[in-house]
Amino acid sequence: MSIVPDDPDLAMHWTRWLNRKNNASRDHLIVHYSPLVKFVAGRVGAGLPNSVDPGDLVSSGVFGLIDAIDRFDPERGVKFETFAAPRIRGAIYDGLRQLDWVPRSVRSRAREVEKAISQLEHELGRSPTDEELAEKLRIGEEELARWLASIAATTIGPLDRAVAAGYEPESVDSAGMEHPVAAIEDQELRDVMRDEIKRLPEREKLVLSLYYDEGLTLAEIGQVLGVTESRVSQIHTKSVLHLRSRMTAAGVG
Repeated sequence: MSIVPDDPDLAMHWTRWLNRKNNASRDHLIVHYSPLVKFVAGRVGAGLPNSVDPGDLVSSGVFGLIDAIDRFDPERGVKFETFAAPRIRGAIYDGLRQLDWVPRSVRSRAREVEKAISQLEHELGRSPTDEELAEKLRIGEEELARWLASIAATTIGPLDRAVAAGYEPESVDSAGMEHPVAAIEDQELRDVMRDEIKRLPEREKLVLSLYYDEGLTLAEIGQVLGVTESRVSQIHTKSVLHLRSRMTAAGVG
């Protein structure tokens, strides 16, 4: 079996690990794919406060990489990088939650925005504009932008992982899940998430697609849309809160 035809040495180590569980080859694979961990950690860490050590993100991500190597099945026909990236990202999210670095005031604002979005969608029958959301919160649009900026670094949790999962290929859904019930619940959440993403306003949907599906950075998305990186961050944050409010209302997640 040749997993990486143009890299015989890497293919050899994959074969030794998959067929013989050779620990030396496993270690080689961990080192080889470590740049993927740094890349994913860099994307997750973009916009986080300086108090969050990038090294902690990488350290957490390595656990996701090891888990991906242990669970990878080439017979699924999915590239290892495609299979590993969401697991690395999930491990980093888990590590961030354990740090519990989010100020209570920011958590409170996030809940207020979610509640306002939910109420306005019910009242208006559509997604609210920034102006309508600011008015509902009794703050100005500039203040709303500051709120979203402060919340942007805190949108880490199971739902955010599900947002990312909504853009994963179908072939990797529930891959590596140990318990069939957990796999079904995970699949159901991702299916619901895909449906909810389709119902978002076009700009929010586009930002999520470019970020999770195309792998663009916030700065690159800003260039595509002709807006600043900070504005893209605000749109991304609003879209995640938007989805959170819907999932909460539906009793999911």
